[in-house]
Amino acid sequence: MEQFAIQGGIPLRGEVTPSGNKNSTLPLLAACLLTDEPVILRNVPQIKDVIAMRALLESLGVKITVLEEHTWQIHAAEVRPADLDPDLCRKIRASILLAGPMVARSGELHLPPPGGDVIGRRRVDTHLLAIKALGAEATYDRLFHFISKGLIGADILLDEASVTGTENAIMAAVTAKGTSTIRNAASEPHIQELCHFLNTLGAKIDHIGSNTLHITGVPKLHGGVFTIGPDYLEVVSFIGAAVMTGGSITIREAGVQYLDMIKLVFNRLGVIWENRGNDVFVPSDQPLEIEHDLGGAIPVISVMPWPAFPTDLMSIAITISTRSKGSVLFHDWMYPSRMFFTDKLVSMGAQIVLCDPHRCIVQGPTPLAPEKMESPDIRAGMALVLAALSANGKSIIRNIGQIDRGYENVDTKLKGLGAQIERLAEK
Repeated sequence: MEQFAIQGGIPLRGEVTPSGNKNSTLPLLAACLLTDEPVILRNVPQIKDVIAMRALLESLGVKITVLEEHTWQIHAAEVRPADLDPDLCRKIRASILLAGPMVARSGELHLPPPGGDVIGRRRVDTHLLAIKALGAEATYDRLFHFISKGLIGADILLDEASVTGTENAIMAAVTAKGTSTIRNAASEPHIQELCHFLNTLGAKIDHIGSNTLHITGVPKLHGGVFTIGPDYLEVVSFIGAAVMTGGSITIREAGVQYLDMIKLVFNRLGVIWENRGNDVFVPSDQPLEIEHDLGGAIPVISVMPWPAFPTDLMSIAITISTRSKGSVLFHDWMYPSRMFFTDKLVSMGAQIVLCDPHRCIVQGPTPLAPEKMESPDIRAGMALVLAALSANGKSIIRNIGQIDRGYENVDTKLKGLGAQIERLAEK
C-alpha cells in the first residue's frame, strides 16, 4: 500500500497535459472483441482499471501488444467464453462491458458480478434488459449468464440513461441483424467516443451525441486505428488544483468541447477559466464568490445525465466550494454514498452540513488545515488531494491505489506544476 505526503499552500504554476479518457478506454478495449482484425489504440492511459481490463481481455484469448508507451495493438483473432477471475472482475465496474461484445461475437459469456467504487448501489438491470431485447438470454445466479444464437436488431427503450448500459447496448447492436434504435440513451463524451470508434471499424451508428441512437447492423467489423481523447474529469481536477492553491496553469489539449456545462456550474462557484483553442488557461485571480439564485436564494448544484453536470465531478465541486464566499447546496441523487467523504473536509476545517446521504450544504470560505486521511474512491480521493494542496502544512492521504485507478501519474504531473507531493510506502 502507498500513500501521498503533501505539503500544501504552494500555488501551482506551469503547463500540464491530461491522459486519455479512462471512461472511454475501458469500453473501447471491450469493443475490440467485436472484430477478429487488429486494432491500434493510441493515448491509452496507464492506470489500474485499464490494466485490469487488459487482464480480463487476455483471459478471453485476446492478444495485446504494447507498441510504444500509451499505444496498444489489440487482436481478438479468436475469443473464448472463459471462466473469468471473480477477484479481477470485482476490481472494476467496467467488467460488465464484456457482456455486449462477447454475446455478439461468441454468443456466450459467464460473468462474475462487477466491482468498482463503493458509492452506493449501482444497478446492472439495464444491461440485462438491453441485451435481452436483442434476442439473447440473460440470467443471474451468482454469475451473469448470457447466451445467444444470433442477435436481432430491436427498438430498445432503456429504463434509465445508464452509461455502461448504453455502451453494452451499442456494442451488442452494431453487428445484430437488422436495425436498432436505442432510446433514453446516455450521451456522455465517452459514449460519443465509443460510437465514433466503432464507426471507424465499419459500424453504422447515427445521431451520435443524442439520446436516441440509430444503428444499422453490419455483418462484420474490421480493424482500425483510433486515438483516445483527453479525460475531461482529469482536466477539471487540474482546474480545481489551480483554484485551490491560488495558482495559474495551462492545460494543453483539454477537449474544451466537453466543458461547457461544467464551466457554467463552476462559474456559479466563482471559478473562471479561458478556453484558448483546445487549451484551458486558469488564472490566479479567481472571484470565488457563490452566485446566488434570484432573490438571494441559496443555489443548488445538482447532478444530472449528460449534458448536465456529471456525478463524477461532485466531490471536486464540493471541495472547491470551501474556498468560495457564500452558501451552496449540493445534491447527488444518483449515489447514496457520494457525500460521505465530506467528514474528511470537515476534519480539515470546512463548514459542511451533511443533510442526508444525497445532500450537503457548504458555507465558505474556510481555510483548510492539514490532516491524515483515507481515499474512499477515485473521485473523492482526488478531491482530498486538492484539499491537501490547499492546506498550509503536511497532509497524508492513504489508500491512494483508489486514485491510481483513474489518474495516471497524478503525483508526477502535480510535481511538474510545483506541488510538493511524495509517494511513500505506508508504514
